[in-house]
Amino acid sequence: MLARVRSAAVLGLQAYPVDVEVDVGIGLPAFTIVGLPDAAVQEAKERVRAAIRNSNYQVPARKITINLAPADVRKAGPAFDLPMAIGILAATRQIRAPAAPNGTMLVGELSLDGGLRPVAGLLSILLGARSRGTRAFIVPEPNAGEAALVDGLQIHPASTLAQVIAHLEGTSPIPPLRTAPRAAASPPDDVDFNDVRGQDHAKRAMEIAAAGGHNVLLVGPPGAGKTMLARRLPTILPSLTWEEVMEVTQVYSVAGLLRGSGPRILRPFRSPHHASSTAALIGGGPGPRPGEVTLAHRGVLFLDELPEFHRDVLEVLRQPLEDRVITVARVQSTVTFPAAFMLVAAMNPCPCGHRGDEKRECLCTPPQVARYLRRVSGPLLDRIDLHVEMPRVLPAELTSVPTGESSTEIRARVLRARAIEQARLGGAASCNAEMTPRQLRRHCRLGEEEKAFLRGALERLGLSARAYDRVLRLARTIADLEGSDGITVAHLAEAIQYRAFDRPLRLLG
Repeated sequence: MLARVRSAAVLGLQAYPVDVEVDVGIGLPAFTIVGLPDAAVQEAKERVRAAIRNSNYQVPARKITINLAPADVRKAGPAFDLPMAIGILAATRQIRAPAAPNGTMLVGELSLDGGLRPVAGLLSILLGARSRGTRAFIVPEPNAGEAALVDGLQIHPASTLAQVIAHLEGTSPIPPLRTAPRAAASPPDDVDFNDVRGQDHAKRAMEIAAAGGHNVLLVGPPGAGKTMLARRLPTILPSLTWEEVMEVTQVYSVAGLLRGSGPRILRPFRSPHHASSTAALIGGGPGPRPGEVTLAHRGVLFLDELPEFHRDVLEVLRQPLEDRVITVARVQSTVTFPAAFMLVAAMNPCPCGHRGDEKRECLCTPPQVARYLRRVSGPLLDRIDLHVEMPRVLPAELTSVPTGESSTEIRARVLRARAIEQARLGGAASCNAEMTPRQLRRHCRLGEEEKAFLRGALERLGLSARAYDRVLRLARTIADLEGSDGITVAHLAEAIQYRAFDRPLRLLG
């Protein structure tokens, strides 16, 4: 007796259909799963047996063979538990309905008592299946929050195997989900820019970074406010659009970080420890999973104590900073993850952290400082738009009443600048940092005076061609914040001052 149930699996962020073929035949009792299953799929044998038995059905003492087609692609995860159980019951004629009526697709992990647990990557499965014409789904009830994000589908959330069987037999149909409303997100209100005392120069740099989507490096002694500024950056960024909400939610769904929660409507803020590995940062594994750069997609990736990260870990950031995607290649598969994030990095000026501090003596020798700064390579610094020095906060500023601007006031200017950028770029890019070289030439034209000024600055600082492009993008953002149509010498001068740390050894002077 043979039964076939439709299901799906996820590779990277994309889903592909899987046919769960169940054959129950004559022979010694056995339960075999073929089709390149991983350990989690192989262990489904025990979960499926117990779930069927505890749902008052029988697993026959026969030879059971389950094939997961296509057989040449590795299958991972417990999402095939439910279709396997339904396939066995259909093949042994214990249910009075086709295993998958009207092309219904089933996914779900089974607990031993027959309950359904959530699965990772359901949003990718639904989006992929919808593009291939599938419209009916049975999914675990804990996944209902993310399933309701996809419109145009008939999705039935179930909590137990018995409930799925009753739905398939028509005795107790499961009502379909209603599509969730598109809710707008407000920025977090537990932190605010006016919490940061002093550091007006650094606040200005963070406003420019938010307005243009630029990367930032904060350099200063311990306690100068680098981490405080980084954690408050999301409060002045624009809210995610619905398309960006779906992108971010899909990433977190595949990573298994939703687990029944609704959409991710706030911009991500990821702050991995400096002991993180390369795979943790960019993603990896036999079936590649998203890393921190992808979990920070459409948000902020904060790398505190930048020189303490391993050199090879930092160097893998070069591609995503430039291309805004990360490609992870393995022997059996190659996947591409999105990585359009803002990088905010923080570091001390020397190993002890007090170089240049008027109140604390630096105990580091010049060779120690040089070795410390060389941990961050020139090519990586070249890809960071703003290099910001942050001095020690003065006692008078610490003890005074906060008088700085709030996140709401700064965010209003950022939103006006972003609106100007999007009107200019026409949807080809979302901010100035994403401009292509052709867009850069078109929208960042300079007059003769500005060209002469920039030429002289390039000769004095020895900036690379990449740094030249980033200076132009930065100047364009500064002009947008002021509502200026053209780029002036003042805009270029402010942009160039943020390239003071373009070479690590310049910090030794």
